[in-house]
Amino acid sequence: MKPPPPDQLLASIQATLDHPATVRELLRQLRLPPAQRSTLRRRLTALVATGKLIRVRGNRYGLPDRMRLVTGLVQVHPRGFGFVTPEHTVDGVDGDLYIAGANLNQAMHGDRVVARVESRRAADRSEGRIVRILERATERLAGRYDVDDSGLAYVVPFDRRLVMDVHVPRTETASAVPGEMVEVEITRWPTPTRNPVGSVTAVLGDIDSPGVDARLIIRKHQLPDEHGPAALAEARRAGVRVRPRDKLGRRDFRRWPTVTIDGESARDFDDAVSIERLPNGNFRLGVHIADVAHYVREESALDAAALQRGTSVYFPDRAIHMFPEALATGLCSLRPQVDRLAQSCLMEIDKRGAVRRYELHDGLIRSDARMTYTEVNGILTGEDPAARKKYRRLVPHLECMAELFELLNGRRRARGSIDFDLPEAELLMDDQGRVEAIVAAERNLAHRLIEEFMLAANETVARHLEENGMPALFRVHEAPDPDKVADFEAFAASLGCSLGAPAGNIEPRHFQRLLRRVHGRPEERPLAFLMLRTMQLARYDPSNLGHFGLAAPAYAHFTSPIRRYPDLVVHRSLRELRAAKPDAERRERWREDMQELARRTSALERRAEEAERELVQWRKVRFMAGMVGDEFAGYVIGVTAFGLFVELTEHFVEGLVHISSMADDYYRHLEGEHALRGENTNKVYRLGDPVRVQLVRVDRDQRQLDLALVDILDHVRKLEGRRDRPPRRRGRGTHATAGRRRTGARRRR
Repeated sequence: MKPPPPDQLLASIQATLDHPATVRELLRQLRLPPAQRSTLRRRLTALVATGKLIRVRGNRYGLPDRMRLVTGLVQVHPRGFGFVTPEHTVDGVDGDLYIAGANLNQAMHGDRVVARVESRRAADRSEGRIVRILERATERLAGRYDVDDSGLAYVVPFDRRLVMDVHVPRTETASAVPGEMVEVEITRWPTPTRNPVGSVTAVLGDIDSPGVDARLIIRKHQLPDEHGPAALAEARRAGVRVRPRDKLGRRDFRRWPTVTIDGESARDFDDAVSIERLPNGNFRLGVHIADVAHYVREESALDAAALQRGTSVYFPDRAIHMFPEALATGLCSLRPQVDRLAQSCLMEIDKRGAVRRYELHDGLIRSDARMTYTEVNGILTGEDPAARKKYRRLVPHLECMAELFELLNGRRRARGSIDFDLPEAELLMDDQGRVEAIVAAERNLAHRLIEEFMLAANETVARHLEENGMPALFRVHEAPDPDKVADFEAFAASLGCSLGAPAGNIEPRHFQRLLRRVHGRPEERPLAFLMLRTMQLARYDPSNLGHFGLAAPAYAHFTSPIRRYPDLVVHRSLRELRAAKPDAERRERWREDMQELARRTSALERRAEEAERELVQWRKVRFMAGMVGDEFAGYVIGVTAFGLFVELTEHFVEGLVHISSMADDYYRHLEGEHALRGENTNKVYRLGDPVRVQLVRVDRDQRQLDLALVDILDHVRKLEGRRDRPPRRRGRGTHATAGRRRTGARRRR
């Protein structure tokens, strides 16, 4: 007799045991033979990974809700207290668990911990105490090296959420000079009586030197920056061209007109498309994705390195690839006029945009051209006759793609898929890697066309895996929390709008229709911003929970295995399904492994996004340093009790108007209305309002812009009789130069 699957095992433990039990007790209680000990232990580990069980002292496994325990990540505030975000639901605990500074128990920001729920701090929040540290978030951190008056060396962490300085013995300073940024490895963890102790492992340099900012961000977020010798050797052994034996048994698409369409600066081309119109009037769309799984075997050095990263990271002037460049920009890049291995998804799509039939193959392709979004857009809009002439053989195929795009896009919108049409910032860099301008990222027809084709392939693959019961990682986006929807509806009502849906029965189409109704109107921005905050974060999960934002019943990431580990997992599932239907035991083992993979890859994705966002924000702040005193147009993107967050229209840079600068009145925070209201003037500043601000200070340490509202400054100065104010400087425009490089963030669904 074998142990039941994890969910059934959990139910048995809940029904039969009234105390934390050892593996031996569980074997006896569940009447399992000793030979099943390793299988039982593996399934218990899977349940611990999901937080449904907690392993306590004495190697006992217990139910967290019965022990009032919570497993999760601790987020430490710079002021010393923290919060634990539960990985699972615990009765009586709503939201995060508040942890007072005295109860952190030497946990550091980002650690995975077990906390005991001790009391209710407020009506909507519980308070607890950390009782165990399960996993340390980091063994290395970046910060400023310094020496105090007594000669004691220490490192002040660059991440302000790491609230303890790291003491450094004099023999472990690596000749760092006070004031330099360094990386330090923690050699002794903190105790109740002393700070952590560490050793300087790298001197990064002066914080204002070129490239130091990126190195700091890399080390702050613990991004693996270099591939180890074993992974590099494996990548080299794969070779530079497809070997004849690797082509055997594959569907040959080399005669199909196939193209890659990417940005001008792209170096890795992991997706290619082909199209033809069938005799019945339908379209056959081919989405061909680099077959990374053919070269990267499970548990290989390349696989381990990729799993450590989870995703590639894209900074304004460099990329940290998930795989060595020999694969990322070489053998797994679908370069033109060379044979490449692919996993190909062929879809027959009718005139209503519905996928009628599909095929999934191990493919062999030869791309006809490496095209750019600008070229394709110029061809399809007729604005680039030279490109039409250069690619005249491919123009009919591109026009056919444009026709199919309209069908697919129309069908997706009809089912209620939500599209936020908010501009994204793009940094223009000079030859020295400095930001010279910040503009709205271009998003033309070609971008949207390729995205629509990738969405179609991702949905088709997800449906295939679901229908065949094959374990994989799905990309899930759950419905928003009803309380947040209620708050959103109340705010929309204050603007004279409504979702027009019954409470508790919200669908994506209700959000989409509201956006369509307010498009181009003043209330569009505030509603779109709050709508984004109302939505849950997309994540990976072994269960298909659907994708709310896309209004898709099944969705998975299939199209970028060269830069996302979950896509590689999906490719492996497809290959396994094609090669031989795995038996029930193998499927169950895969399903158990997927739980931890989902948690880990979701966390690594968030890490990459935070690193990308932080470096861009830092460079934006530095770009604005020479504009103190200038005035800018902007709009309110956040309202808190301590002030307004404002994004500048011209430069897409965010800053804070602190409430202390709003000195013409006493302002009160109206949380439900997302507004600040003056007690005496009744003046209101609301989410989405257009405002004019002055840049009064650039705080480089906090990487923040301090702004002030111009109308309040004028009013206060008038009251003070200060008429000798120097002329205000209007916001300066910027213009691109020939030496600039354009960079922008990749969209993630």
